[in-house]
Amino acid sequence: MAIIEVKKLSKNFKVKVKEKGLKNSLKAIIKPKYKIVRAVKNISFEVEKGEMIAFIGPNGAGKSTTIKMLTGILYPNNGSIKVLGIDPQKERKKLAYEIGTVFGQKEQLWTHLTPYDNFKFFGAIYDIPESRVEKKIEELKMLFELDDFINTPVRNLSLGQRIRCEIVASLIHEPKILFLDEPTIGLDPVVKENIRTLIKRMNKEYKTTVFLTSHDVSDIEKLCKRVIIINNGQVVLDDTMENLKYHYLNKKIVDAKMKERVNLDDEDGITILKDKGYNLKIEVDIQKRSVADALKLLNPDNIIDINISNVPLEDIISDIYKKEGKE
Repeated sequence: MAIIEVKKLSKNFKVKVKEKGLKNSLKAIIKPKYKIVRAVKNISFEVEKGEMIAFIGPNGAGKSTTIKMLTGILYPNNGSIKVLGIDPQKERKKLAYEIGTVFGQKEQLWTHLTPYDNFKFFGAIYDIPESRVEKKIEELKMLFELDDFINTPVRNLSLGQRIRCEIVASLIHEPKILFLDEPTIGLDPVVKENIRTLIKRMNKEYKTTVFLTSHDVSDIEKLCKRVIIINNGQVVLDDTMENLKYHYLNKKIVDAKMKERVNLDDEDGITILKDKGYNLKIEVDIQKRSVADALKLLNPDNIIDINISNVPLEDIISDIYKKEGKE
């Protein structure tokens, strides 16, 4: 059963044209010129109940504009949206009681209050009886392991603790859909993994549908079974995570700092991206060669420091364009 239905959705913005030169700039102040920018272009997709879906793309692709239309913040120029059977444009307030939002770079919590007081405040906003709020706080406190800092002012929490509290605050009213925008941004790897584990547990416990945007490929890989990629306002791929992994996430980047120089050449499954004496950067095609095999060529005893990461999301999207013949 689809709980998000998007059909032929488009959004245009009227943008002021920046003029070059002092004379033209002065003219523009008196009589500004505008152009129409198509941020979202005729996109369609559906999301099923209980799905954890990644909605990703580079900056300026149209992700945020689409989410703002799904949540009723912006109105589309063309097309239709149904979220839980509700038209966000006509019944935004009604929809607000059914969805939750977490923006990794924007705080919704009052920083001078404790998480507990914030949760009580959100309960009041959603007209939830006090006894039910208390029960929900206790339940979420256990699930998200907040016991040690639930009565500490938010301003004194670490970023990882704050994000956990942001997610809990968005769940107080038991939303059916949770929109997560960069939930792990700025977090260290251990805390990121903890947040991902909690999101998966939340999805399993409450069957909450999760609509995730992230630039972190690991977020997408570890949380979602389906991926929609948007670029230049258009959907360029809507596929399973399994297929995306097989076709596009088959490369790893290895950055290594060495004690001694290593004479390494391109060979099957390994591409040298950077070789500056004691600093080496290679790309490993894991369909042809394991990362462990690549490290043997470097000689583990010769490695001072190493970082293994996924190919940047922008490169994956570029690769998709090439394979789809869109470049």
